[in-house]
Amino acid sequence: MRRKTLQEDHVKHLLAEIGRITAALERLAGPAPAVNDWNAADVFVWVPARLQVQPVKRPNRIDIDLIRGVDHVRDILVDNTVRFARGLPANNVLLWGARGMGKSSLVKSVHALAAKETASGLKLIEVHREDIATLPALLDVLKDAPFPAIIFCDDLSFDHDDTSYKSLKAALDGGVEGRPDNVLLYATSNRRHLLPRNMIENEQSTAINPSEAVEEKVSLSDRFGLWLGFYKCSQTEYLEMIDGYAGHFDLDLPQEQLHAEALEWATTRGSRSGRVAWQYVQDLAGRLGKSLNR
Repeated sequence: MRRKTLQEDHVKHLLAEIGRITAALERLAGPAPAVNDWNAADVFVWVPARLQVQPVKRPNRIDIDLIRGVDHVRDILVDNTVRFARGLPANNVLLWGARGMGKSSLVKSVHALAAKETASGLKLIEVHREDIATLPALLDVLKDAPFPAIIFCDDLSFDHDDTSYKSLKAALDGGVEGRPDNVLLYATSNRRHLLPRNMIENEQSTAINPSEAVEEKVSLSDRFGLWLGFYKCSQTEYLEMIDGYAGHFDLDLPQEQLHAEALEWATTRGSRSGRVAWQYVQDLAGRLGKSLNR
């Protein structure tokens, strides 16, 4: 009887050891690729820890007609995106310039417009700044997808000693495989070259071959085929934004009073931009008891 008990204890011990070894091997192997439900939405957020794209049921975007003061770059971005959605050649895009002028809003609105016009199943996948280094894994997920996809990196920039920009360079058009034909990258940034000026200057002053060091940094933005610049808006353009929002959301206020309040709002913020205009409209709608959910 005692022998049987010892054998049972020994078996239990072996099973426990096997369980611990199995768990350790699973941790080393990493997460299994998730099954992505591409029909769940047309906008997604990349979650690299699970190798999964998370659907966004209600994307934070506005009607493209409400984005004012950037007509020229809007038309270029629409044309590029529609061509891509139709399977025609198109470029990666860097939207750079003044803060609050609707760079990210334009990307999301143009995606909605192109997806509707082409019925191509065009997807928009946002990659957070801290996940840039995982772009190769996302490209691997998308390369065999039966639809076109735009990878969207919002407010992109890199600090000193940050080497994740090399993953972005490879994703744009580098590597042996190259970028999949069904994928484009759109990025927004306040910096034209994505890297701070002092970082480029430091490279130039400390490198053995300064020109080569600067080329290494600047070549990142060169890999975007389209550079679309956004500049501070004039007072006229700012008031056009205000009028557009007020008309769209039925905010009943005499135009003279509307403009006076909007200009005072901009003065207290020290700038005029699409973001400032939207913040004023939110305040006005709240005071008028109106909803902005349309």
